[in-house]
Amino acid sequence: MTAAVQGGLPGVLQRWMRKAVPATPQELAAALWSFGYFFALLAGYYVLRPLRDQMGIAGGTRALPWLFTATFVTLLAAQPVYGALVARLPRARFIPIVYHFFVLNLAIFWLLLALDVAPVIVARVFFVWVSVFNLFAVAVFWSFMADLYTSEQGKRLFGFIGAGGTAGALLGPVITIALAVPLGPHNLLIAAIVFLEIAVFCASRLERSAGVSQGAGQGRDAAQRVGGSVFAGLSGLVRSPYLLGVAAWVSLLSFGATMLYLMQANLVSANVQGAGAQTRIFASVDLIVGLLTLATQVFATGHFLKRFGTGIAAAALPAVYVVGFVVLWWSPGLMVVLVFQVVQRWMNFAIANPARQVFFTVVGREEKYKAKNMIDVVVYRGSDALYGWVFSSMQAMGLKIGAIALCALPVALLWTLLSTALGRHQERRAAARVEQRQQTTGEAHPSAVDT
Repeated sequence: MTAAVQGGLPGVLQRWMRKAVPATPQELAAALWSFGYFFALLAGYYVLRPLRDQMGIAGGTRALPWLFTATFVTLLAAQPVYGALVARLPRARFIPIVYHFFVLNLAIFWLLLALDVAPVIVARVFFVWVSVFNLFAVAVFWSFMADLYTSEQGKRLFGFIGAGGTAGALLGPVITIALAVPLGPHNLLIAAIVFLEIAVFCASRLERSAGVSQGAGQGRDAAQRVGGSVFAGLSGLVRSPYLLGVAAWVSLLSFGATMLYLMQANLVSANVQGAGAQTRIFASVDLIVGLLTLATQVFATGHFLKRFGTGIAAAALPAVYVVGFVVLWWSPGLMVVLVFQVVQRWMNFAIANPARQVFFTVVGREEKYKAKNMIDVVVYRGSDALYGWVFSSMQAMGLKIGAIALCALPVALLWTLLSTALGRHQERRAAARVEQRQQTTGEAHPSAVDT
C-alpha cells in the first residue's frame, strides 16, 4: 500500500485489505474507487428491482413478453444516442451525463407514482425503464473497467470490484424490505436517486486516481474522445468472429435467465398472494444471492479465474443451468425454481460475469464502449424479447414448466461448449497483446493502472 493509506489504517485492517484486495500499491486507489462506484450503482438498482418485479406481476404475467419487447425497442432507439455521446465526448464527460439522465427519469417516476397517475400504465413503463436502466448503467460501468484495466489485472481485480456491486446488491434489498411497507414503494425511488449521485462522485474520483497512477500514459484516455461512427458498435460486432462469439454467449445467457425468470413469475403469481408478500420474496432472493456472491467474490473469484482461466469460469454458469433444468423437469415446483434462481445468479455474479468482462479487455478501445454496449444492451434485451415469446409460445402449445425445462436443456449444453471455446480464444489474444506491448515498450509486466 502507499504510505498515505498505510498511515491511516490500523495494522489488522491493513493485513485484511492486503488479503481482500488483490491490488498492487499503484492500483489500490483505483480498485477502491471502482469498488465504491459499483457498490453505489447496484445499491440503487437493487432498491428498484423488487419494485420492478412486483409491477411486472401487477400488470399480468401474460403481458411480460410484451414488456420485454418494449424494452428491446426502447434500447434500439437509445443506442444511437449513446453511440453519439461516446463518439463526441470524452469518457470523463459522457459517463456523468448518462447517470444524471437516469436520475432525472427517477424523479419523474417518483412524482407520477406519488400522485397515483395511471398506475397500471406507469407500472408497465417503469418495468421497461428499470430493465433499460440496469443494462445501460452496468454496461457503462464495465466498459469503463475494461478500458481501465488489462486482462491480467481484470483476472485479479474484477472479482473484488464485483464484490462492491454485490455489497450494494445486499444493501438495496435490505432497504426495500425495511421501508417498502412503512414508507410506500414509490418513496424508495428517492434512495435510488441518492445512490446514483454517489456513483457519479465515485466515478469522478476514479478518473482522478487512475490519471495520477497512469501518469502520461493511459491517463489521457479520460480526456480523449473514443471517436468513430455512431453505429460503429454494430459494424465492429459483425466484423469480429470473437465478438460474435461473445454476443452468442450473452444471447444464451438471456435464454437461460428469461426461461427461469418467467417460470418464477408464473409460479410466484400462482402461489403467493399480495403485492407486499411478492415483493418480499423477490427481495429475499436478492439478499441470499448477495450474501453468497459477496463471500465468493472476496475470497475465491480472483483465485478461480487465475487458476482455471476465463473459459472454465464462463462455463460454470451454463453447467448450473444444465443441472437446474434437469431438476426442474423432474420436480417443477416453486421452491425448486427459487433455489435454482439463487444458485444461477450466484454463479453468474461471482464467477461467470467477471470472466465475461475479462473477455472485453483484449479488444480495441472503441469496441469496449460501442460493440460491448451493443452486446450487453441490445443483444441481451433483444434476446430477452425473443425468448419471452418462445416461452409464451411453449405455454400456448400446452407445455408445462417441467416440459419447458427439458426443451431448454440442449441449449444449456451448447452454451457450455461455447464458453470453453471463447476462453481459449481470449487467453490467446491476451498473450499476444502482452507480447506485442513488451516488444513495443520493453515493459516486463504491462499494467494499465500503474506508475
